[in-house]
Amino acid sequence: MHPKALLDAASELVLRVLRLDHPADAVVSRFFREQRQLGPRERATLAETAYAVLRRKPLFEHLARSGSGGRERRLAILGFAAPRDFLKQALTDAEKHWLDACDAIAPAELPEACRHNLPAWLVEPLRAQLGDGFDALAQALLQGAPLDLRVNTMLQKRELAAQELQALGIDSVPTPYSPWGLRLAGKPALTRLPPFQQGRIEVQDEGSQLLALLLDARRGEMVTDFCAGAGGKTLAIGAAMRSTGRLYAFDVSAHRLEALKPRLARSGLSNVHPVAIAHERDERIKRLAGKMDRVLVDAPCSGLGTLRRNPDLKWRQTPEAVAELVSKQRAILASAARLLKPGGRLVYATCSLLTEENEAIAAAFGGEHTAFQPLPVAELLTGLKVTGAAALCTADGAYLRLWPHRHATDGFFAAAWQRRA
Repeated sequence: MHPKALLDAASELVLRVLRLDHPADAVVSRFFREQRQLGPRERATLAETAYAVLRRKPLFEHLARSGSGGRERRLAILGFAAPRDFLKQALTDAEKHWLDACDAIAPAELPEACRHNLPAWLVEPLRAQLGDGFDALAQALLQGAPLDLRVNTMLQKRELAAQELQALGIDSVPTPYSPWGLRLAGKPALTRLPPFQQGRIEVQDEGSQLLALLLDARRGEMVTDFCAGAGGKTLAIGAAMRSTGRLYAFDVSAHRLEALKPRLARSGLSNVHPVAIAHERDERIKRLAGKMDRVLVDAPCSGLGTLRRNPDLKWRQTPEAVAELVSKQRAILASAARLLKPGGRLVYATCSLLTEENEAIAAAFGGEHTAFQPLPVAELLTGLKVTGAAALCTADGAYLRLWPHRHATDGFFAAAWQRRA
C-alpha cells in the first residue's frame, strides 16, 4: 500500500480507537474485517500505530498542538509504526519539518504528564507504592509486552516444544519463573502451526501461568476456576491435574466460556466442565459448597496490570469504576470461599496494580473469615521450586506481586488461604 493510503488508514483507525467506547482490540479487529484488502504487514503497522497513540496519548496530544491538519492525522504521524523514510513519503514539507522538530525535543523538556503518560488519578496510588520505582514502571508500561507461551506439559516437555518451534523458524527462551513457559523473540503468527493446532502450546503471560501454578492442583482433586473467562488458567490447571479429577470453569459470561471450547478440544483435557452461572450466588454453586479441594478466584478487575497489552484501559477506567469493582471482588471472593472443604486452598488474584483491588481485599477477607488461614505465597512458590520466589512477592512474603518493570510480566497480585479443619 502507498504510504499516503496507509497513513490515511492509520488516521481513521486512530479516530476510532480514541472514541474509547469499546476495547481497542475489538475496534482494531472490526476495522480489519472492514478492510480485507490489507496485508499482514499493513495490519501490523496500523495496529501498532493505534496502540502507540493510546500508550502516549498525553505526549502526542501535547506535540500535536503545534502541527497542522486534522488531529487524528497528526496523532497518527507521531505514532506511525514504520521507518521515518517511509512515513515522510506521505507528508507535506510542513509536516516533515514539524515531525523533525518533535523528534528533536528531549524528554527532560516535556511536562511530567508527557513523560509518564498516565492519567492523573492513577499516578499518586502508584507513586505511593513504588516511590523511586514509579518512573521505571511508567516506562515499562509504554512498551509492548513479550509473547509468552505455556507448554501443555501433559502433551510435550518444554524443551521439546522449544525445539519444535525452532524447527519452524521461531526462536524462544524458557521463561525465568514459570516451569511451563516459553518467551518468543518476536510475535510470529501461531494459529496455523501444528504445535498450536494440536494443543501443545497456548498463548499465556508468564504471570498468569504462575497463578495457576500457585493453586497447586493435584491429580484426582475437585477444583474450581471461579472466574474462568476464556479459560487460559483453566487449561493450565487441568494439565497440572493430568486430566484427572474434576475441574469446574465458572463464569457469568456464556460467550467467554464458548471461547474456551476450541481451546479445550485442542488441549486433550477431559476433566474440565464449563458452567455459565447467573451470579456468584447461583444455586449451582451452593450445591458444591464444602466440596472443593482448590478454588481460584481470578476476579474481575480494572486490568491495569495489562497496560502494555491494553493501553486503552488507562483512559477507559475511572476511580468510580474501580470502586464498583472492589465491591464486586469482595462479594465474589466470599461466595467462592464457601466451596472449599476443610484443608482446601483458596487463591484470590487480579491483574490490577491498585492496592484497593489487591492487599485491601485480602485483608478484608482475612478479617471477616477467620476460618481461613493465610498462606505465605513466597513459601508456597519456594516449595514449588520457583526460581527467585521471594523476589516475586511483597517484602513480607505474604502476597504475590508481579510488576512489568521488575519481572517482565503483566502486573499480577495473588493471596492464598487454607480453610481450617
